[in-house]
Amino acid sequence: MKTSNVFVLILVLLYLDGSTEWPTHTVCKEDNLEIHYKSCDPRQDFAFSIDRCSDVTTHTFNIRAAMVLRHSIKELHVKVDLIINGKTVLTYSEALCEPGHSKLIFCGKKKGEHLYYEGPVTLGIKEIPQGDYTVSAKLTNEDHVTVACADFTVKNYLEY
Repeated sequence: MKTSNVFVLILVLLYLDGSTEWPTHTVCKEDNLEIHYKSCDPRQDFAFSIDRCSDVTTHTFNIRAAMVLRHSIKELHVKVDLIINGKTVLTYSEALCEPGHSKLIFCGKKKGEHLYYEGPVTLGIKEIPQGDYTVSAKLTNEDHVTVACADFTVKNYLEY
């Protein structure tokens, strides 16, 4: 019996090592709005959630995000691309953590520490565009190493 348990464990570990993509996670799904995400960092997945899908259409909404840092954050930069039909139509980038100027509470965290954020986020837009599209977000540190990366699939059929 013990031999079969070891065999099953080895198969599971081999299957996990052979996987090239993280699973797609559902952030929310309501009548007219669906949001899913998948980590695009081949080495790390992370947790992300919001309270209700309908909250996303407001100016500010609450999120929860968690991960274990693989790299320290002295500086942190975000780049977000809006992709429609495979073409980038809008790009936004901003420094979130810089020496002497930090916008986030987890600036300065070290490799191996847990990063957890629960609280409000303001998108800075008045409404979520209608249609099916991808929002690609990438966080990089001062060494241009990926700290976190995700592709969010948005399906929005809400009429404003």
